[in-house]
Amino acid sequence: MGWFASPSKLRAAGVLGMNRRNVQCILRYNKRSLYPLVDNKLKTKLAAQQAGVAVPELIGVIEHQFQIKTILALIDERTQFVIKPVQGSGGKGILVIVGRDGDYFIKPSGQRVSADEIQRHASNILSGLFSLGGRTDQAMIEALINFDEALAQYSYEGVPDVRVVVYRGYPVMAMIRCATHSSDGKANLHQGAVGVGLNLANGQAICAVQNGNLITQHPDTGHAFDDLVVPHWHAILMLACGAHEMTGLGYLGADIVLDKLHGPLILELNARPGLSIQVANQTGLLNRLKVIDEICNAEARTIEERVDIAQQRFGY
Repeated sequence: MGWFASPSKLRAAGVLGMNRRNVQCILRYNKRSLYPLVDNKLKTKLAAQQAGVAVPELIGVIEHQFQIKTILALIDERTQFVIKPVQGSGGKGILVIVGRDGDYFIKPSGQRVSADEIQRHASNILSGLFSLGGRTDQAMIEALINFDEALAQYSYEGVPDVRVVVYRGYPVMAMIRCATHSSDGKANLHQGAVGVGLNLANGQAICAVQNGNLITQHPDTGHAFDDLVVPHWHAILMLACGAHEMTGLGYLGADIVLDKLHGPLILELNARPGLSIQVANQTGLLNRLKVIDEICNAEARTIEERVDIAQQRFGY
């Protein structure tokens, strides 16, 4: 990444650093009292349901160790589901099941998992093995997303998701995170997923990055990212901006998946979204945040108006 080589190039590109993000975005616009709503995936889901915001189906929640044995009854005959820690982060502790083979459950990689291993994983979640700060946790079971087939060639062994950074109610940058074999079917960049920067105007790919390196095609499917255009783009931006109203957070990351039956769904929200989205877009966030600061001082706007303005100002 040429423009990451020197401080002057970083400034010229308007790159937002972690310290500045923490002080000018998170501390200023995200009240600490609002953090539990997004740090707890179950609270996020319940708040979204109450607000009429589309989310994946909740199958059940395991709260105590004595409930572990009931997990098999919860999943019953389901062949596809996801078990995740309610207070987890960075994709840790998420177990994705895509099928069954007799008494065994099948991961996206094809690895077989026994019923005992399912229960042990849930027990580890409850003990806080994957949670923020090692706190005791809950295990949440969700229906697996049947992702839009238009994106099938851009992800491998897992569901791709769209990360939209929302600042003061305006979408300012977006990328799609595509699962790979090395990421174990999870859409987390630090685990080896591919991040593809997206044109805010139309959802078209700008460039793709894996492990900090520019790439042109998916490492597993071999499909080029040049012709990637995320469907339902306007609806995705509307959904992301709606998370601002739902949570009250002025700076957040909205992770959205595309279900082929239900359309865009909010997967989770993040009050401290990472900064690697700038690498995937080959541009910095800072200049865009300054534009929004100027706009916000003018007048209040609807979600539709904010999305339209962002698409006009930050599109290519």
